[in-house]
Amino acid sequence: MRLIWLTCGLLTLGLAMIGVLLPLLPTVPFLLLSAFCFARSSHRLHSWLLSHQVFGPMIQDWQSSGAIRPKAKKMATVSIAAVFGISVIFSVPTHVLLIQAITLGCVLIFIWSRPNS
Repeated sequence: MRLIWLTCGLLTLGLAMIGVLLPLLPTVPFLLLSAFCFARSSHRLHSWLLSHQVFGPMIQDWQSSGAIRPKAKKMATVSIAAVFGISVIFSVPTHVLLIQAITLGCVLIFIWSRPNS
């Protein structure tokens, strides 16, 4: 079972790294999932992730209080607006824009309803 958790942790960590570069792919949820998987598979990787200079504080904030830093909230909002703006520029069908608006709106509500760390 440890091998499965380790594999899932490495996959989600890889997706998080890709998400750093692509605004369409979220980073933090994949990091949180990586921490969860590593906690069940590799103490060394779990410790590394929690002590990481950039990602560690976000994970620790979430684990301790479900908090998201204001800077991360702002970056998520800008990314979401950019994704929606790109869809509008490329004349995505109206029904797709509506689905995007509802989904992304719910994501923003969730992000902004979390406490600040």
